[in-house]
Amino acid sequence: MKYQRLSKEQLEELHVEFINFLATQSITGDEWEDIKNNKPQVAEEEIDIFSDLVWEKVLTNATYLEHFSKDQIHLFELQEEEMLLIAVKVNDTTVDITTPEGYAWLKENLLNDNVVFYNASKAYGEDKNLDKFRLIQQGANITQGALYQYFDKVIHE
Repeated sequence: MKYQRLSKEQLEELHVEFINFLATQSITGDEWEDIKNNKPQVAEEEIDIFSDLVWEKVLTNATYLEHFSKDQIHLFELQEEEMLLIAVKVNDTTVDITTPEGYAWLKENLLNDNVVFYNASKAYGEDKNLDKFRLIQQGANITQGALYQYFDKVIHE
């Protein structure tokens, strides 16, 4: 398995897609029940293959990732050949930007000496979707990129 198995809840949400996946392998509903009951290892393998296919599609379509910690925000734009990073670091240890109050403080104090911006870019390794997946495993979330675009304007204006 390349990524990770979808959770039970995720599989339930993708029930129709999973049925279509089984159909592409000429597995009927009755055959699937038989596989689950009599060949659980085969059923597990089918779920793993389906999970990887879902992850592959999600990661291929992801354009932005965000990761928040107490004193930093990492914003990624996932371009074709590289990922761009905008990092915002708060050097005031009394501010926790993961809280509503801390985030409000950040918005009001972008030009404060305790707020530092960083820009970087990094080429993908051999498998760019795996690079994206590792960021998600570390706590990043896929987003529409509004925050990245906002800070990109702040930095470049």
